[in-house]
Amino acid sequence: MADLGLLALTIALFVAAFGIAANLIGAWQRRPALVVAGRNALYVVSAFVTFASMVLVAALVRRDYSLAYVVGHVSNDLPLFYRVAAFWGGQAGSLLFWTLVLSLYAYAATVAQWERQPVLRPYVTAVLLTTQLFFLVVLLFSANPFARLWVLPDGNIEPRVVAPAGAVAHQVTDGSGLNPLLQNYWMVIHPVMLYLGWVGMTVPFAYAVAALVTRQLGNDWIRVMRRWTLVPWMFLTAGILMGSQWAYVELGWGGYWAWDPVENASLLPWLTATAFLHSIMIQERRGMLKVWNMVLIGTTFGLTIFGTFLTRSGVIESVHAFALSNIGPLFLAFMALTFFGYLWLLLSRWDDLRSVNQLDSVLSRESAFLFQNLVFFGIMGVTLFGTLYPLISDFLSRFLPVDRMSLAAPWFNKVTGPLFIVLLALMGSAPLLAWRRTGRAALRENFTFPLVFGLATALLAFLLGVRRPYAVLSFAVIGFVLGGILQEFYRGAQARRATRGESWPAAVWTLLRRNQRRYGGYIVHLGVLMIAVAITGANTYQIEAQANLAINESMRVGNYELTYMDLRQVAGPTYDQVRAVVGVKRNGLVTDPVMPAMNFYRSRAGQDQPTNEIAIRMGLTEDLYVVLAGWENNGQTASFKAYVNPLMSWMWIGGAVMILGTLAAVWPHATAEERRRSEAAAPAAGVRRA
Repeated sequence: MADLGLLALTIALFVAAFGIAANLIGAWQRRPALVVAGRNALYVVSAFVTFASMVLVAALVRRDYSLAYVVGHVSNDLPLFYRVAAFWGGQAGSLLFWTLVLSLYAYAATVAQWERQPVLRPYVTAVLLTTQLFFLVVLLFSANPFARLWVLPDGNIEPRVVAPAGAVAHQVTDGSGLNPLLQNYWMVIHPVMLYLGWVGMTVPFAYAVAALVTRQLGNDWIRVMRRWTLVPWMFLTAGILMGSQWAYVELGWGGYWAWDPVENASLLPWLTATAFLHSIMIQERRGMLKVWNMVLIGTTFGLTIFGTFLTRSGVIESVHAFALSNIGPLFLAFMALTFFGYLWLLLSRWDDLRSVNQLDSVLSRESAFLFQNLVFFGIMGVTLFGTLYPLISDFLSRFLPVDRMSLAAPWFNKVTGPLFIVLLALMGSAPLLAWRRTGRAALRENFTFPLVFGLATALLAFLLGVRRPYAVLSFAVIGFVLGGILQEFYRGAQARRATRGESWPAAVWTLLRRNQRRYGGYIVHLGVLMIAVAITGANTYQIEAQANLAINESMRVGNYELTYMDLRQVAGPTYDQVRAVVGVKRNGLVTDPVMPAMNFYRSRAGQDQPTNEIAIRMGLTEDLYVVLAGWENNGQTASFKAYVNPLMSWMWIGGAVMILGTLAAVWPHATAEERRRSEAAAPAAGVRRA
């Protein structure tokens, strides 16, 4: 079966090359039959990549130890769930999974849009096939998941696709097993979400290239691509939050985001994609920022490839990253060709991308969106600089007397924190401003309630004990944005109540159903505010304590008293667990004990990598977070770290709200007649112009 998987990838490579040529020649020579052949080639490539992926998954499930990849990521005691997850748990498998997701996106986009974009479609297909071709080259020549293990004549064991002269197959009865850090349910789901987000950004990039090539630079492709950007954006958002949850429950340092290079690699394209989703509204409405939109979508795609390179080349050190490999030069070459090719296209179409209109006033919705975009791009630039700083300092150390350095989380927090607060303020201001120009009367009418609500929120936070200026300012801005969202829902629902006599719940539901894009966006913003509440509380008011305790001794952290009661050993499916029993009192009241633990894995991959199993008691106001750090004398004494993280649960609630809002925004729209009746029934909803 492994040979069939290898053959499928090889056929896919040649078919992809044919498909690229067929699409380009067919478009240039106006030969529709060739374009159709190129489309069919994409379908064939998708089918063969899917088949190769199924072969690898079957090999992992069956524990086919003739394959080097299976030996390195599966063991006899690994449960079926994690054997399937091993598909994307290693270098070669994750690249094949990348190619599989791209194939599925390419197939779906081609089927959905083939009849709608006759001029763009050959170039869209060619770009999708070119990206597939690149990953197929990487898979076949640098990270082949179907390589076998061979014993060379000198006794060394090496993975090779073709048997070396004089080599014999290496006989293996048990594998190394999956990395223990990956044996967590969030780490199984989190990479899938990230890939669905990262890879999906290839589709809008393909349409951007096609629009530039054909000079079809109106708003048609923008309208199509909004949904094809929003869907992967939703998956990327979910992936980032799931990764934060994994870091929170698995790594045992009390936090959720360490500004690790691989974490940053997922954040970078999210920032530019979010900017793009806001910026395209200006192009749709006013015919402006065409160049900027092209830059944003090109940057987003480039950052997804860069993130894949960063996590798989081994050029950086990270708890998430793969080991050093030889795929780096291929990725660098592809990134360079993509960058310079896209830049040439952009410059050659510069005159065609001129804006139809200009900014009429600073006090306008398009100005707020533009400033918001600049802040997004600024955060992206700062994050990228901080991520690459170890490589920059390493390069400079060769010529200057400087040490190799890296920038830690405090630096990122200090630099990006104020930018995120500005971003929140702009997020709340933009919907309150009119297009083109906002007069004084409209400013007063639209901003009074949100500003008062923001000040009231800051005052309430102060009365509840919040004294640090950064936190007070953050809650004031959060209140301002929330006030604006509530005002928009109130005005829209009140208009429907006045004209239709609907109840409040019915009016709000109708608003959302008939204007999903607008009100779904407000729900997304509401989720962002919940996450901002969690970040403000946890980053500003986290309480930490550490102690070595004998049995029946206690420690305090915040308003909790923790008492070490017992240490137990429990056998798990792939590990032996050492579990502490810790009694808990909150404000003097006894609650159920918590049980932090450490897992010691039996596989070769986990023998030197015990993992923490954190005891977390979540609540709407705070989390109690307890870590077992070690023990001595057969458990007579043990070391514990404990944290109280205020408002942390709102991070995960906010993430769920963001996903629900995105689903509402991308759900099939109401009919044109329904929208017409809705607009006629609610003329007062939204921003009033001066």
